[in-house]
Amino acid sequence: MEKKVAILQSNYIPWKGYFDMIAAVGEFILYDDMQYTKRDWRNRNQIKTPQGVKWLSVPVRVKGKYHQKIKDTEIDGTEWAAKHWGSLAQNYRQSPCYKEIADWLEPLYISQTYTHISELNRHFIEAICDYLGINTVISSSSDYSLLEGKTERLADLCAQAGGTEYISGPAAKDYIDEDVFINQGIKLTWFDYSGYPEYPQLFGEFTHGVTILDLLFNCGKDASRYMKNVNP
Repeated sequence: MEKKVAILQSNYIPWKGYFDMIAAVGEFILYDDMQYTKRDWRNRNQIKTPQGVKWLSVPVRVKGKYHQKIKDTEIDGTEWAAKHWGSLAQNYRQSPCYKEIADWLEPLYISQTYTHISELNRHFIEAICDYLGINTVISSSSDYSLLEGKTERLADLCAQAGGTEYISGPAAKDYIDEDVFINQGIKLTWFDYSGYPEYPQLFGEFTHGVTILDLLFNCGKDASRYMKNVNP
Protein backbone atom coordinates (compact mmCIF):
# COMPACT_ATOMS: atom_id res chain seq x y z
CA MET A 1 0.00 0.00 0.00
CA GLU A 2 1.35 3.39 -0.98
CA LYS A 3 1.90 6.03 1.70
CA LYS A 4 3.33 9.53 1.34
CA VAL A 5 5.36 11.02 4.20
CA ALA A 6 6.71 14.53 4.79
CA ILE A 7 9.12 15.63 7.53
CA LEU A 8 9.46 19.30 8.52
CA GLN A 9 10.52 21.25 11.59
CA SER A 10 7.59 22.80 13.41
CA ASN A 11 6.87 26.46 12.70
CA TYR A 12 4.80 29.02 14.58
CA ILE A 13 1.45 29.65 12.78
CA PRO A 14 3.04 28.68 9.41
CA TRP A 15 2.17 29.97 5.95
CA LYS A 16 -0.34 28.21 3.65
CA GLY A 17 2.31 26.17 1.83
CA TYR A 18 3.18 24.35 5.05
CA PHE A 19 -0.41 23.16 5.39
CA ASP A 20 -0.61 22.20 1.73
CA MET A 21 2.32 19.88 2.33
CA ILE A 22 0.58 18.39 5.37
CA ALA A 23 -2.56 17.84 3.27
CA ALA A 24 -0.54 16.16 0.50
CA VAL A 25 0.70 13.25 2.66
CA GLY A 26 -0.62 10.39 4.78
CA GLU A 27 1.72 11.18 7.68
CA PHE A 28 3.46 14.42 8.57
CA ILE A 29 6.39 14.10 10.98
CA LEU A 30 7.38 17.14 13.04
CA TYR A 31 11.18 17.05 12.97
CA ASP A 32 11.78 18.64 16.37
CA ASP A 33 14.89 16.63 17.22
CA MET A 34 16.79 19.14 15.08
CA GLN A 35 18.87 21.95 16.55
CA TYR A 36 16.89 25.08 17.36
CA THR A 37 17.80 27.96 15.05
CA LYS A 38 17.46 31.63 15.93
CA ARG A 39 15.84 34.22 13.64
CA ASP A 40 13.95 31.42 11.90
CA TRP A 41 10.33 30.27 11.57
CA ARG A 42 10.38 28.08 14.69
CA ASN A 43 9.10 30.85 16.97
CA ARG A 44 7.87 33.62 14.70
CA ASN A 45 5.80 34.48 11.66
CA GLN A 46 4.43 37.47 9.80
CA ILE A 47 1.07 39.20 9.63
CA LYS A 48 -0.13 42.11 7.49
CA THR A 49 -0.81 45.50 9.05
CA PRO A 50 -1.59 48.99 7.70
CA GLN A 51 2.11 49.75 8.26
CA GLY A 52 3.26 46.73 6.28
CA VAL A 53 4.32 43.23 7.24
CA LYS A 54 4.96 42.74 10.97
CA TRP A 55 6.65 39.91 12.88
CA LEU A 56 4.95 38.10 15.75
CA SER A 57 7.75 36.45 17.76
CA VAL A 58 7.36 34.08 20.71
CA PRO A 59 10.17 34.71 23.24
CA VAL A 60 12.22 31.61 23.99
CA ARG A 61 15.08 30.71 26.33
CA VAL A 62 18.23 30.05 24.36
CA LYS A 63 21.19 28.55 26.18
CA GLY A 64 24.80 29.30 25.27
CA LYS A 65 25.46 28.78 21.57
CA TYR A 66 21.89 27.43 21.30
CA HIS A 67 22.95 23.81 20.73
CA GLN A 68 19.54 22.76 21.99
CA LYS A 69 16.90 20.78 20.18
CA ILE A 70 13.67 22.41 19.07
CA LYS A 71 11.67 20.09 21.34
CA ASP A 72 13.75 21.20 24.37
CA THR A 73 13.41 24.94 23.71
CA GLU A 74 11.36 26.62 26.44
CA ILE A 75 9.06 29.61 26.00
CA ASP A 76 10.10 32.63 28.07
CA GLY A 77 7.08 33.87 30.00
CA THR A 78 3.38 34.09 29.15
CA GLU A 79 2.84 37.78 28.35
CA TRP A 80 3.50 37.23 24.64
CA ALA A 81 0.19 35.37 24.15
CA ALA A 82 -2.09 38.31 24.97
CA LYS A 83 0.14 40.61 22.90
CA HIS A 84 -0.03 38.32 19.87
CA TRP A 85 -3.78 37.94 20.10
CA GLY A 86 -4.09 41.71 20.53
CA SER A 87 -2.09 42.28 17.34
CA LEU A 88 -4.16 39.74 15.41
CA ALA A 89 -7.43 41.22 16.66
CA GLN A 90 -6.36 44.79 15.93
CA ASN A 91 -5.22 44.07 12.39
CA TYR A 92 -7.83 41.53 11.28
CA ARG A 93 -10.97 42.73 13.07
CA GLN A 94 -12.28 44.20 9.80
CA SER A 95 -11.60 41.04 7.78
CA PRO A 96 -14.68 39.17 6.44
CA CYS A 97 -14.26 36.02 8.54
CA TYR A 98 -12.81 37.52 11.71
CA LYS A 99 -15.48 36.31 14.16
CA GLU A 100 -15.58 32.77 12.75
CA ILE A 101 -11.81 32.37 13.17
CA ALA A 102 -11.59 34.27 16.46
CA ASP A 103 -14.13 31.94 18.07
CA TRP A 104 -11.66 29.03 18.06
CA LEU A 105 -8.35 30.90 17.75
CA GLU A 106 -8.62 33.37 20.64
CA PRO A 107 -8.94 30.60 23.30
CA LEU A 108 -5.69 29.03 22.04
CA TYR A 109 -3.95 32.27 23.03
CA ILE A 110 -5.92 33.37 26.08
CA SER A 111 -7.16 30.20 27.78
CA GLN A 112 -4.09 27.98 27.49
CA THR A 113 -0.45 28.14 28.53
CA TYR A 114 2.53 26.53 26.86
CA THR A 115 5.98 25.72 28.22
CA HIS A 116 7.86 24.71 25.04
CA ILE A 117 7.84 26.11 21.49
CA SER A 118 7.37 22.65 19.97
CA GLU A 119 4.26 22.03 22.07
CA LEU A 120 2.85 25.44 21.14
CA ASN A 121 3.52 24.99 17.42
CA ARG A 122 1.95 21.55 17.30
CA HIS A 123 -1.15 22.74 19.16
CA PHE A 124 -1.75 25.54 16.66
CA ILE A 125 -0.90 23.41 13.63
CA GLU A 126 -3.39 20.75 14.70
CA ALA A 127 -6.11 23.35 15.37
CA ILE A 128 -5.64 24.91 11.93
CA CYS A 129 -5.66 21.46 10.28
CA ASP A 130 -8.89 20.68 12.10
CA TYR A 131 -10.51 23.87 10.81
CA LEU A 132 -9.37 23.14 7.25
CA GLY A 133 -10.51 19.52 7.42
CA ILE A 134 -6.99 18.14 6.97
CA ASN A 135 -7.00 14.62 8.43
CA THR A 136 -3.33 13.77 7.96
CA VAL A 137 -1.70 11.85 10.81
CA ILE A 138 0.73 14.18 12.62
CA SER A 139 3.56 12.59 14.59
CA SER A 140 6.91 13.65 16.02
CA SER A 141 10.42 12.48 15.12
CA SER A 142 10.86 11.58 18.81
CA ASP A 143 8.22 8.87 18.26
CA TYR A 144 10.82 7.03 16.17
CA SER A 145 14.43 5.91 16.48
CA LEU A 146 16.91 8.21 14.76
CA LEU A 147 19.91 7.32 12.58
CA GLU A 148 23.01 9.43 12.03
CA GLY A 149 23.38 11.28 8.74
CA LYS A 150 21.02 13.91 7.33
CA THR A 151 19.57 11.98 4.41
CA GLU A 152 19.91 8.58 6.07
CA ARG A 153 17.83 9.79 9.01
CA LEU A 154 15.07 11.21 6.80
CA ALA A 155 14.87 8.07 4.66
CA ASP A 156 14.82 5.83 7.72
CA LEU A 157 12.10 7.92 9.40
CA CYS A 158 10.04 7.60 6.24
CA ALA A 159 10.61 3.84 6.16
CA GLN A 160 9.72 3.46 9.86
CA ALA A 161 6.46 5.30 9.17
CA GLY A 162 5.69 2.84 6.38
CA GLY A 163 6.26 5.45 3.71
CA THR A 164 6.70 4.53 0.06
CA GLU A 165 7.13 8.14 -1.10
CA TYR A 166 8.92 11.03 0.61
CA ILE A 167 7.68 14.56 -0.15
CA SER A 168 10.41 17.14 0.44
CA GLY A 169 10.53 20.90 0.32
CA PRO A 170 12.60 22.21 -2.62
CA ALA A 171 15.21 23.86 -0.35
CA ALA A 172 16.42 20.38 0.70
CA LYS A 173 17.81 19.77 -2.81
CA ASP A 174 21.01 21.39 -1.51
CA TYR A 175 21.76 18.52 0.87
CA ILE A 176 19.58 15.47 0.21
CA ASP A 177 21.35 12.48 -1.35
CA GLU A 178 18.71 11.02 -3.64
CA ASP A 179 20.56 7.67 -3.85
CA VAL A 180 19.81 6.99 -0.18
CA PHE A 181 16.07 7.04 -0.94
CA ILE A 182 16.54 4.98 -4.11
CA ASN A 183 18.44 2.33 -2.14
CA GLN A 184 15.58 2.22 0.41
CA GLY A 185 13.04 1.77 -2.38
CA ILE A 186 11.40 5.09 -1.48
CA LYS A 187 10.27 7.52 -4.17
CA LEU A 188 11.53 11.10 -3.64
CA THR A 189 9.25 13.93 -4.78
CA TRP A 190 9.93 17.67 -4.57
CA PHE A 191 7.00 19.80 -3.38
CA ASP A 192 6.14 22.78 -5.56
CA TYR A 193 5.28 25.98 -3.69
CA SER A 194 4.80 28.07 -6.84
CA GLY A 195 1.66 29.21 -8.59
CA TYR A 196 -0.57 30.14 -5.67
CA PRO A 197 -3.46 32.43 -6.67
CA GLU A 198 -3.93 35.69 -4.83
CA TYR A 199 -6.89 35.98 -2.45
CA PRO A 200 -8.72 39.06 -1.09
CA GLN A 201 -6.22 40.53 1.37
CA LEU A 202 -6.20 43.67 3.49
CA PHE A 203 -3.60 46.44 3.50
CA GLY A 204 -2.17 47.06 0.07
CA GLU A 205 0.16 44.97 -2.06
CA PHE A 206 -0.47 41.23 -1.92
CA THR A 207 1.96 39.12 0.12
CA HIS A 208 2.03 35.31 -0.14
CA GLY A 209 4.50 34.46 2.62
CA VAL A 210 2.56 35.57 5.70
CA THR A 211 0.94 33.24 8.25
CA ILE A 212 -2.00 31.17 7.05
CA LEU A 213 -4.09 33.04 9.63
CA ASP A 214 -4.17 35.90 7.13
CA LEU A 215 -5.86 33.63 4.59
CA LEU A 216 -8.26 32.24 7.19
CA PHE A 217 -9.33 35.65 8.51
CA ASN A 218 -9.94 36.88 4.98
CA CYS A 219 -11.50 33.80 3.40
CA GLY A 220 -12.64 31.40 6.12
CA LYS A 221 -13.82 28.06 4.73
CA ASP A 222 -13.12 29.34 1.21
CA ALA A 223 -9.40 29.16 2.04
CA SER A 224 -9.19 25.82 0.21
CA ARG A 225 -9.88 27.63 -3.09
CA TYR A 226 -6.51 29.33 -2.72
CA MET A 227 -4.59 26.19 -1.74
CA LYS A 228 -3.52 23.16 -3.75
CA ASN A 229 -4.20 20.06 -1.66
CA VAL A 230 -6.97 21.06 0.76
CA ASN A 231 -10.42 19.82 -0.20
CA PRO A 232 -13.34 22.27 -0.06
